[in-house]
Amino acid sequence: MSDDNKKNQDKGKINIELDEAVAEGTYSNLAIINHSVSEFVVDFVNIMPGRPKSKVKSRIILTPQHAKRLLKALGDNIHRFEKAHGEIKDYDKAPVPLNFGPTGQA
Repeated sequence: MSDDNKKNQDKGKINIELDEAVAEGTYSNLAIINHSVSEFVVDFVNIMPGRPKSKVKSRIILTPQHAKRLLKALGDNIHRFEKAHGEIKDYDKAPVPLNFGPTGQA
């Protein structure tokens, strides 16, 4: 392959790095979502039984367009997961109360 062809092929690629700390991930069993006209804010929380206080473990801020793309990507992945492993059971209502504090604003 010529150098020009290689450069054109590499032009559309993005090199994404994942360091060890981020690769370990952070467990979350609650996501709190707020929005303004220009952004969506998703706070990921780990609530433990018997503990009245929890901290936000991670916050992701998205444009409305990226939030919609995330919704579509999650939907597509859930569909593929359920096709391979069966339906994901959902609760009739949330297992933890969602009114545990003031609502955030972006």
